[in-house]
Order: sequence, then C-alpha cells, then structure tokens
Amino acid sequence: MRGFRVTAFLLVAAACSSDSTAPNDPPDVPATLSSTTLDGAIALTWLDNSYTSDPANFQNYRVFSTSYDLDQDVCGTSWRLEGTTVAPEFIVGALANGIPQCFSVSAVSLSGAESARSPSRADTPRPDARNVVVYVRQVRSDSSGFRFWDDDGDGQVEAGELGRIRSGSATDIDFFVDRDGTGTLFLNPVRPGTGVELYDDLPVDDLTTIDFAACIPGPTPGSCASYTTSPIEASPGFGYVFETDGGDGFIRYGAVRVTHVGQSFLILDWSFQPDRGNPELLVGKRTAAR
Repeated sequence: MRGFRVTAFLLVAAACSSDSTAPNDPPDVPATLSSTTLDGAIALTWLDNSYTSDPANFQNYRVFSTSYDLDQDVCGTSWRLEGTTVAPEFIVGALANGIPQCFSVSAVSLSGAESARSPSRADTPRPDARNVVVYVRQVRSDSSGFRFWDDDGDGQVEAGELGRIRSGSATDIDFFVDRDGTGTLFLNPVRPGTGVELYDDLPVDDLTTIDFAACIPGPTPGSCASYTTSPIEASPGFGYVFETDGGDGFIRYGAVRVTHVGQSFLILDWSFQPDRGNPELLVGKRTAAR
C-alpha cells in the first residue's frame, strides 16, 4: 500500500519537523501526503517519519478531510476527523464521486500530544470499472461501441449513464473498436468533441496511474489543442485519455487502460471524472495552466 502513485497536486508547503523526543511533546509532523483516486474513495499515503523519528513517543496518525474550492484553489476550513491509523496509509471511503476534497494528517504521541498537520492534498473520487469487454465491430457491431457518459438530459452524472456499451455504428458513441487488415485493433473516436491521446509512451501499472489529462500545446501561448480524432492502436497495458464534449460548455475526460487485446474483442478498465473543471482527468477551459 505504500507504493501508491501521486495523483493530485500539493497545496501547502511541508510543515517543519518538531525535532523533539520529550514524552509530552508531539511527534514530528508527517512530512508528505500523497493520494490515489478511487471509485467513491481516496487512498492516502505519507512518509512514516512521525514514527521512525521516535517510535517510543508515537501512538497513531489522525486523518482529516474538508471541502475543496477548485476555482479558488483552496481547502475549506471545517476539517472533520475521518479516522486514525498506526500505519502511514488510510482509505477514506463512502465519498461522493465528482466532489473535490482536501486531506491532511497529524501524529499523536502516547501522552496525547498532537503534531501540526501534514501538507494538504486535494483529490476527487471518480467512477470506474474493471474488465469491460468491447468487441471488434467486424465481429459484433452491436457491442463494439463505448460511451463514458450518456446523459439523460438532466445534466446529472448517474450510475446508469456511465460506461455504456453501444453499437459501433452509432453516431453518439465516444469510440468503437476497429480492426484493420493486419489484425491490429484500434480505438476509433466517433462523436463530435471526442478525441484521444496516449497517456504515456510506456505501459501503465494500473488504471489509477492515469491521473491528469495532458494539455496538448495549442496554436497560441497558454492554449491547449484538441485531442486527435484519428484512430489509435490498442495495446495491452497502455493508458489512453479521451476528451469528450459534456454538452454544457465543459470538456470532460475519461481514462482507459487496455488489459487484453484479442482477435475479436479487447478488455479494458475505464474511469471518468464527472466534476466539470476538475484537473483529475478534467479540464474545464482550454488553458495550459490554471
């Protein structure tokens, strides 16, 4: 669990260490805080320095959360205790997808003295799914298309609207799986406003590794270009980011990690960030930096 990849940006500079080992003094401040975006949850990990600096003066960690204002790039002020742990890791569960949160961690001594809090970390849960089969259009056209979010018209992202398998011949899907004459499979963007980019030149360890949608440099300084609408080869282990038109003036992003490529179908993991304007696979305006 200590190997979680960082998926959100650092908000506050690291607090200084207390450098004290007296029985009534608090442990050192946790020096780091990282997070991994999950479906309805956030996994937090941090440096175990509060314990390792003085094991005899350490009791546990306390994990806190509060709201996060994306537009102002600030955490809220009403912090609540999520729980305690003796390990430098914690999963905050039962969270609403698409709602940004801030997190921070403190350390408590055996005498009850509490340290200052760690750097804050912002992250936003996002819905995802694993092991989804999408057929090649030449084999099963009715199950070869995919759409991240198919809104019923109310503008609300609901579970039944996400990750829909559709006909590969439909014009309102985000992509379909195609096969060329050599047997190579491709992810082919379809509806207007949908594009795709390779997340990395190397395979990614997991779907959660795909964290931020990259800004493709645009024609003017500080602008981002649209993602390519050309088909992209589907390769096992590789990650892909799709930009899609949310229908409300905001671009929403989805992530795909291909886990298997066969002759007649592929298997993929997907995630989608429903919170508009969120940097966790979502860019609300075409600007290179917020």
